[in-house]
Amino acid sequence: MSKDYKLIKTIKMNKAELVNVMAEKAGLTKVDAKKALDAFLCAATGAIRKGDRISLVGFGTFSTTKRPARKGRNPQTGKEITIAAKKVVKFKASADLVK
Repeated sequence: MSKDYKLIKTIKMNKAELVNVMAEKAGLTKVDAKKALDAFLCAATGAIRKGDRISLVGFGTFSTTKRPARKGRNPQTGKEITIAAKKVVKFKASADLVK
């Protein structure tokens, strides 16, 4: 990991802030950085929805998994409810990212 990592480390980063950092680090305009980020998000969303894995070396892996139906409780009434099964996105950080 480069020393530049500490320059962009924040507690929270929204999309606009990410676009600004991408533009600065890559020497792009903010418009081009936003287009690049939007293209990545579109490609990643499509792949994940199809059930593909996305592996970014040095960053991590995005994948989907099925969460089975389960019993839960309504916190207001205490009544038992069934929570439906669904697909969820998982992220596993690479060893380089968590150093």
